[in-house]
Amino acid sequence: MIAAIPPVSSESSAVPSRPHALTGSPTRRSLALVGQGLRAEWRIYILAIGASGAFGALTVLVSSVLGNVTDGVVVPALEGGDVTSKDIWMGGATLAAVALSLAISVAGRRVFAGIGVSRLQERHRVGVTKQYLRLPMSWHRAHPTGQLLSNANSDVEAATGVFNPLPFALGVVVMMGVAAVALVGIDVWLALAAFTVLPIAVGVNVVFQRYMSPAITTAQQLRAEVSDVAHESFEAALLVKSLGTEDREEARFAKTARDLRDANVRVGVVRAYFDPVIELLPSFGTLIVLAVGTFRAASGDVGTGDVVQAAYLLTMMAVPVRAFGWVLGELPRALVGHDRISRVLDATGALVPGTRDLPGVGPLEVAVTDVEVTLPGGARLLRDVSFTVPAGTTVAVVGPTGAGKTTLVSLLARLADPSAGVVRLDGTDVRDLSPEVLTGGVALVSQSTFIFEDSVRANVTLADDGQGPDDDAVWAALEAARVADVVRGLPGQLDSPLGERGANLSGGQRQRLAIARALVRRPRLLVLDDATSAVDPGVEQDILAGLRGGGEDGTTVVMVAYRMSSVAMADTVVHLEGGRVVAVGTHEELMAHDPGYVDLAMAYERETTRRKEER
Repeated sequence: MIAAIPPVSSESSAVPSRPHALTGSPTRRSLALVGQGLRAEWRIYILAIGASGAFGALTVLVSSVLGNVTDGVVVPALEGGDVTSKDIWMGGATLAAVALSLAISVAGRRVFAGIGVSRLQERHRVGVTKQYLRLPMSWHRAHPTGQLLSNANSDVEAATGVFNPLPFALGVVVMMGVAAVALVGIDVWLALAAFTVLPIAVGVNVVFQRYMSPAITTAQQLRAEVSDVAHESFEAALLVKSLGTEDREEARFAKTARDLRDANVRVGVVRAYFDPVIELLPSFGTLIVLAVGTFRAASGDVGTGDVVQAAYLLTMMAVPVRAFGWVLGELPRALVGHDRISRVLDATGALVPGTRDLPGVGPLEVAVTDVEVTLPGGARLLRDVSFTVPAGTTVAVVGPTGAGKTTLVSLLARLADPSAGVVRLDGTDVRDLSPEVLTGGVALVSQSTFIFEDSVRANVTLADDGQGPDDDAVWAALEAARVADVVRGLPGQLDSPLGERGANLSGGQRQRLAIARALVRRPRLLVLDDATSAVDPGVEQDILAGLRGGGEDGTTVVMVAYRMSSVAMADTVVHLEGGRVVAVGTHEELMAHDPGYVDLAMAYERETTRRKEER
């Protein structure tokens, strides 16, 4: 039944999106990162920076208000001058108003900055998760789960950490501007002396970036490795306990945790040198101003009060300098986190969705023509694979381990695209079909069944209450999968909660529940990738027998099978070996003319016996 259908190219065009990764020098990337975040939540950050700016202006205003109240109320009152109670109340009210305004500005800046950071983190996490769902399984198999969890968690927090102190730093520029203007107004030379701290701050930051970036990069990578090792240990809990390898797992995790500890210590040491220098700069600037002011005052160019006022203004500038120090301290970590997120968001290999529909109802015809699958390294998993599956029939795909069976059936559900050739459903290239059509018409059930920690109903419908198939459809699917009696025996039946990964179900029950999950969608093509390996042979044959038949209610079945009793029920058998189709025909035809199939059948029988004995 090998078909000779000419391949049809499927070309999909998409406008390339702008890369998420930042390029250029660390300074340029830092500015781009800050600008990117501020643009994304500009309304919130206008409020946050505005509140911070108000804090800066009010801080400058405090000195003026205190001076006026002191000269107009406090000093006259102490000297027995003519001060009325109204003057005292007005002075107190003025101070209280300024203090209240300062408190509101601080609260506003922190609230709006917190909202901005939370929204940015949400944007990154949603973007990373969407990309995870878009990328093919081949990409996921090359990236450990712990790394993916780290990208969506700690890397996002690292990439957005700089936006917490940023509004404060930008807002208090008002203080720096007012103080700078006042310094220049007092004396240009005093101002120049005060501004010497600025190039020193820039130089310190350059050195800081040079040492901090590699340290942060190592620490972020080790955070991902710790998450990965922990995830593997949890997932392999049964294996670890049954083989008594708890000490080995503990030692493996402890080593990674120690490496992370050492990396964090290195980051802390670098930060410990940087923060005191930034804190020291304003005081250092004040000493320079006093030294220059002493010579200027001795020559009569400025008064002693001018020098004191200049020193006070420089002290007031310490707040913006420290705020910028906090921002500069967070930037290396933010750049590393952003880079790690960008590797996910800029990852290639996402399948370009099609737009076409599949008209008609009932089972689908499957045509696989000249299909090849080649890995990036050059290894070929499939080559020159061609066969057809008539609508409403059952096809068994058999072959030794590593023959390419799972790779082949995954193409039917478009979990991946072939490197060459074409897969058609009812004459339409799967690459041209819209995702909604594919997920609505094709259902794939794999051997490794995933059960959510939710109710039976939620696990079958995969929908919120009231939005998925009704209970009658759920029960019908459970009956077809021969698992309805199991569900009826549960305390809550459809509402009964299932444990983590279905821990309170047996392996065969989990597989049958997964088949019900596929059948409730009434697929036109059902792909079973060894999805009944843990099911009793008699139950398996009942399920397969119930799936046979055409008409509007029937389905085409393509199954990877290891039991000869199941293979014999198929209308057609496709024998794969080494990524090639060796033979296509009925079970009887292959038994008569394909020696490799005969050997395989005997091996399958032995495997069936072994699995039965294990159960």
